[in-house]
Amino acid sequence: MKIAVLPGDGIGPEIVAQAVKVLNALNLNLEMTEAPIGGAGYEAAGDPLPDATLQLAKDADAVLLGAVGDWKYDKLERHLRPERGLLRIRKELNLFANLRPALLYPELASASTLKPEVVSDLDIMIVRELTGDIYFGQPRGISTLENGEREGVNTMRYSESEIRRIGKVAFDIAMKRQKEGQKAKVCSVDKANVLEATELWRQVMIEISKDYPEVELSHMYVDNAAMQLIRAPKQFDVMVTGNIFGDILSDEASMLTGSIGMLPSASLDANNKGMYEPSHGSAPDIAGKDVANPLATILSAAMMLRYTFNDEANALRIENAVKKALAQGFRTADIWTEGTNKVGCAAMGDAVVAAL
Repeated sequence: MKIAVLPGDGIGPEIVAQAVKVLNALNLNLEMTEAPIGGAGYEAAGDPLPDATLQLAKDADAVLLGAVGDWKYDKLERHLRPERGLLRIRKELNLFANLRPALLYPELASASTLKPEVVSDLDIMIVRELTGDIYFGQPRGISTLENGEREGVNTMRYSESEIRRIGKVAFDIAMKRQKEGQKAKVCSVDKANVLEATELWRQVMIEISKDYPEVELSHMYVDNAAMQLIRAPKQFDVMVTGNIFGDILSDEASMLTGSIGMLPSASLDANNKGMYEPSHGSAPDIAGKDVANPLATILSAAMMLRYTFNDEANALRIENAVKKALAQGFRTADIWTEGTNKVGCAAMGDAVVAAL
């Protein structure tokens, strides 16, 4: 099993090191090869996605990514900035389905900014379309009008096939998550009252739902969905939405779990080859201080075993080890509360390995 390990920038190398440590502790037949991406890619090869890195990712069975970005690269031309490397690798690998679970561990109920009764037992899966929408639509750019005024343009586009394939992913996941005695649920989030691209989105989701009579489909405008995630998040099971809405809503949902440092993600192609990364950024302000939370990255490694390598047993081993470390009171600074044991990034990785 070949894994391309792309630590990236900021805290990326620190958190990825802990995920690699945990994977090694499982004694699996894993071949892990490291390469630069983002700012590290620019420093190494003048490109946020060097050709060698892209080839390594294409040849691998899965990709484990840290995070990209640093303020010092903000003055570079847009195509050289770290984030462009991330967008390009998603597009090059055709990783159209982004899965972001928002799961609240009981031990972290007090770390959430919401009341425990609102978030206890929270378990949501957000399915975000990742390679279309306004992030990739053409035309785009900044131009100068005849009157000398500058204008920025981005285009929201979705084809029927793009909507259909992400919808199928969401409905299939809802079927797998169905709990005994309860109906599987998918909430499709759009802005169909204003945006024609998402009017088509809603039409296609309704068509897909006819193939899944066991799944209850509902629709919600994105502004209401943002509010409902805070008001009553447990009403949701699987949420499916486009690229820009999913970007925002999944980050919002992460705070229900106590910290974005707890939120893993998987980005999959049609054959379940995937790139696995924490949902948070590179946090350059705390890089090198051994204070970052590696649990989202470690949990992303568990998702890799589950979705790409079909190894449910070892995915559960990692997830249960994370639960055990939390139950033993280990906390990084972002999830620390009075009476728990504040530890650094490496020590949290060690705690998970010990719990294995």
